[in-house]
Amino acid sequence: MYVPSLFTEDRPEEIRAIMRSCSLPVLVSQVRDEAGVRLWATHLPLMFDGERLVGHIARANNQWKLLDSTVDSLAIFSGVDGYVSPSYYATKRQTGRVVPTWNYEAVHAYGRLEIIEDTAKILQVVTKLTETYEGPRKDPWKVSDAPDDYIATQLKLIVALVLHITKLIGVRKLSQNKNAADRDGVIAGQTRDNPALAEKMVLALSSGK
Repeated sequence: MYVPSLFTEDRPEEIRAIMRSCSLPVLVSQVRDEAGVRLWATHLPLMFDGERLVGHIARANNQWKLLDSTVDSLAIFSGVDGYVSPSYYATKRQTGRVVPTWNYEAVHAYGRLEIIEDTAKILQVVTKLTETYEGPRKDPWKVSDAPDDYIATQLKLIVALVLHITKLIGVRKLSQNKNAADRDGVIAGQTRDNPALAEKMVLALSSGK
């Protein structure tokens, strides 16, 4: 991923925060079959388990079956993002020498992808994911709420994935390359149009990032 030095995010806690904010990352793997080598991507939830990312994928999805395990896979996490209109900038009113852009946060996680077909381990992954996403609910659903035979059938339809992270690349492009007046203009405009992005810009400004 191309990341200008001004937009590099290398603080581990901030990288993890961006990853946690992404509800549905994209897992990209190189696959190989009689047709040759190509890329395959799947949208799926992934969660931290120590220094690993865990999730599951449909057994019918050929991404895991055709996986080229000799090269790393890539999980792409997109955080808050939004269009930046030239109309936000003080410079527009002064010189007109401005163009549109996009502010965003993202993390690319690289690593070896492990496939798990053991039913007991798949159940552990499913249970952990369920507890994570159901936890904030007032009356969280549990895997044990469903009949055992039904869960057993569903587990046969998936395999678990573990991405053993070898590299994390973070980017946080939040108008750091603009002067104070233009940046204030973007924050004011996004406060109206995209409050989540405005909040991220204010936090980044206060932290020097």
